[in-house]
Amino acid sequence: MKTVHLIFGVCLLLTSSECQRKKDVIGASSLAEKVEQLMDLTARKPIIKLNGAKFKEYVRSSPRNYSVIVMFTALSPQRQCVICKQTYEEYTIVANSYKYSMPSSNKLFFGMVDFDDAQDIFQLMRLNTAPVVMHFPPKGKPKKSDTMDIQRVGFGADAMAKWIGEQTEVQIRVLRPPNYSGTIALLTLFGLVAALLYLRRNNLEFLYNKNMWAFISVVFVLVMISGQMWNHIRGPPFLHRNQNGGIAYVHHSSQGQFVFETYIIFAIYAGIAFSLVIMTEAASGDKGDGKKKRIYAVVGLVMFAVFFSLLLSIFRSKAGGYPYSFLFK
Repeated sequence: MKTVHLIFGVCLLLTSSECQRKKDVIGASSLAEKVEQLMDLTARKPIIKLNGAKFKEYVRSSPRNYSVIVMFTALSPQRQCVICKQTYEEYTIVANSYKYSMPSSNKLFFGMVDFDDAQDIFQLMRLNTAPVVMHFPPKGKPKKSDTMDIQRVGFGADAMAKWIGEQTEVQIRVLRPPNYSGTIALLTLFGLVAALLYLRRNNLEFLYNKNMWAFISVVFVLVMISGQMWNHIRGPPFLHRNQNGGIAYVHHSSQGQFVFETYIIFAIYAGIAFSLVIMTEAASGDKGDGKKKRIYAVVGLVMFAVFFSLLLSIFRSKAGGYPYSFLFK
């Protein structure tokens, strides 16, 4: 009787091992087919457009030994999502850079889900805003760090490539297509300046105009200190539309800003500078018209107080806990 049990146990063990081996072979075959299909899709276009079936097959289901970066967006014109289009352009640059620098790699793939084509996926992922860039790791579910913080780091291709490297350990060198618009604009400017100098070659006294050079210098300084260079480096959104449909023109954190916010800061700084110029004019020069000087002084002082209060109010809204305000909260 014991011999029968022993033989039965050995047969059961062998059968179980054989079933597990067949399951592993089927799983490996399924994974190889899945990777091959993804490689074929990527060869046609670096960003795979995902519908419900493809998202479940390639992104959500197991087995997987690769990472997938998915951008959830809304590119339809009626959605009027300007930042979606801008982010998608940068996302395309990153995907193309990865394709051309590592064409045979099968460790990372790029996908895109458009809201109007796959609303069920947005519901599945519980997303009610766009754009969102997420990393789906080879094993397990995405964590909080697997969602790119666009508000903090921006949506530029370089920032996106750095974030992908942190999540997947795949370093992508961003290769931007050549852009000659800056060169053309610079050559056009030089051409206009050269033409102006040639036409006025007999009268170049305007080059010694102190007010003109002072105005150019002030405008240049205002452009720099208002955050335009930060916009160029980080590529922040123009403004932000919240979940309730409201529009935020000023970023709530001191670690970020919107493009429209820099225009506001530029205007405020310009108002402060103009008010200082008016008060300086009131305090200098001849003493002929005292009434006019007093008007200049009062107007300049009021302008300075108003614009400085606005600047302080914006700073107070971005720096949590800052206690001081003046005229405006």
